[in-house]
Amino acid sequence: MSAGATLVAASRELYQRGWLPGTAGNISVRVSPETALITASGRDKGALTESDTVLVSVDTSAAVSPDAPRPSAETTIHTAIYRATKAEAVVHTHSPYATAVATLEGHRSQLSTVDIQGFELLKGLGLRDPSATTVPVFPNHADVPRIAAEVERYLIEHPDAPPVVLIEHHGLTTWGADYAQARNRMECVESICQLLLLLKGRAFS
Repeated sequence: MSAGATLVAASRELYQRGWLPGTAGNISVRVSPETALITASGRDKGALTESDTVLVSVDTSAAVSPDAPRPSAETTIHTAIYRATKAEAVVHTHSPYATAVATLEGHRSQLSTVDIQGFELLKGLGLRDPSATTVPVFPNHADVPRIAAEVERYLIEHPDAPPVVLIEHHGLTTWGADYAQARNRMECVESICQLLLLLKGRAFS
């Protein structure tokens, strides 16, 4: 399956799950060491076509072609993850449980974290120690490149960080060796966040 076809199928699947409401969220796959294909800005993910995707530079986050659609608003976060990790696909959604946890545990002006322990689902994240992890929650700055810079710095400084980023009042981002792995990791995190909320916060640090 081509990169464009992967994004189309992925967008429709995640839209149907209620994780990409309206035009929210974005998905990308690395095409080469220098480029990635990402969903375009403002497109209905439930009706996405390959013409609603855009090739961007991993280095600059800009569209490779001047005639391409405008890249997603969160392109800089995707490219930051590509630069800081070995990711081959990145998925950002507004899945409700993870967004709720990010909002409850996040801060508007500083980095916070959520400590997660004991859940069997942690094994799905490919962690060195699957018994526990610490997920960063970044402030939801209006300036998205600022969020991206903070994400990139954190991932470089924490090479063993889980393949998970939460943004306060915003949503969940995961990544992996391909789209399927990134999607599966998102599903694991969303399910863990649902369990945390069912436990009424007792699993939080």
